[in-house]
Amino acid sequence: MLPLFPLGTVLFPGLVLPLHVFEERYRQLVRDLLALPEEEQRFGVVCIREGREVGTDGVRALYDVGCTARLSQVSGYDDGRYDMVAVGSELFHLDELHDDQPYLTGTVSWLPDARGDDAEATMLAPLVRTAFTDYIGALGTASGAQVDVPELPDDSQVLGHLVGATMALDLADRQDLLEQVDGVARLRRGLSLLRRESGVLGALHAVPAPELARAHTSPN
Repeated sequence: MLPLFPLGTVLFPGLVLPLHVFEERYRQLVRDLLALPEEEQRFGVVCIREGREVGTDGVRALYDVGCTARLSQVSGYDDGRYDMVAVGSELFHLDELHDDQPYLTGTVSWLPDARGDDAEATMLAPLVRTAFTDYIGALGTASGAQVDVPELPDDSQVLGHLVGATMALDLADRQDLLEQVDGVARLRRGLSLLRRESGVLGALHAVPAPELARAHTSPN
């Protein structure tokens, strides 16, 4: 059983998630987490398929695969709001949703974050790095602004997660990357998306999704 924080974004393992918490149900979630031992202070982030983040009736449907977020930093305000930073950790499948608490909870099963074939990962990683650099260049040209290339990790598994988190994609594509069967499949799919999006940017000379964000700040 896992407490859930539905968001309009997709969280990947290892990526940082800053949140501003103001709704009472999520204030209660933070209080409940802080009452646990540090190693148990985690919640599930699932992307909203239909609906919105704010309001008791905002969420109408969720994706089935999400990522846990482990608390890293929490600071509270006198009025009960919180600012917190969490880090993506384990992948899970949402088996059953429960609404008998102030916030949603879910029965989940853990998914392996498998790496896939090492030889293929070694072959794909430099192609993905090159395609990502090209994509950032196309994004900067289309937007008319300088877009810095984030430092790309040597680890191919982390690279796949970073590309998925930082590309300006719609939620369905980002969720598809999260749900790939292993790291090699994620690199392969990420490479395809990078090349597709670079082509779109070059053809349109405009940015269809202007915000390239390494982290998401929720209005909650």
